[in-house]
Amino acid sequence: MSANAVEITDLKKVYSASGKTGKETQALKGVSLTIPQGEFFALLGPNGAGKSTLISILSGLTGKSSGTVKVNGLSIDEHPDEIKKFIGLVPQEFNFSIFEKVIDIVLDQAGYYGISRAEAMPVAEKLLQDLGLWEKRNEKSQALSGGMKRRLMIARGLIHQPKIILLDEPTAGVDVELRRGMWEFLNRVNGEGTTIVLTTHYLEEAEQLSRHIAIINKGVVAVDEGTKELLAKNPGKKLEDIFLEIIDASKESNV
Repeated sequence: MSANAVEITDLKKVYSASGKTGKETQALKGVSLTIPQGEFFALLGPNGAGKSTLISILSGLTGKSSGTVKVNGLSIDEHPDEIKKFIGLVPQEFNFSIFEKVIDIVLDQAGYYGISRAEAMPVAEKLLQDLGLWEKRNEKSQALSGGMKRRLMIARGLIHQPKIILLDEPTAGVDVELRRGMWEFLNRVNGEGTTIVLTTHYLEEAEQLSRHIAIINKGVVAVDEGTKELLAKNPGKKLEDIFLEIIDASKESNV
């Protein structure tokens, strides 16, 4: 197995002309990134920067225009089905049935990967216990709070025990106390060897959790370095300050 969980080289994505603008949209303009096995990697950028497109390509939901993507050493073009088993996706939007029970949402997801309910149940129980949802397992998901729904999405994304988890704004709308509980859980999962790729607008979250940061802006990589190194190069500044300076600088260069 490759020493790198993800290897992206000169990745480009162009969306066809839309009815609104009549122009093509170049979402990714030659992105290259390497994410080692076991990394906690924050993928940051303003709205429309290309983060969600990159996550969608990695998870197999969107096709690329050009470039190469490898997951655990396998080409996303040649081994798409095998790669899907390596990856767990926690999308930003809730996309489960509100009329299904919590336990069924998690176990049915296991079924997509050919895992029987009997085999998946011990994993589901541990995940739901760890995420504080076990007592809610027989309730319909519509009865859950927003924070509980976020945690349910994480449990569902981890049920097949993927080597890589893609987290797209996993704590959006979650209060501070619950968010910190989720941080502890994610640190534990990462400590057990799972590679985590996190997108978040909470820059404190990225600063606290990640060991490496990439900032994407307007489809290109503006920053790609270790979190500690980035902060050390900018003494006295928080990640939020550094992020805003980078985004503002790119605006000025286009004036």
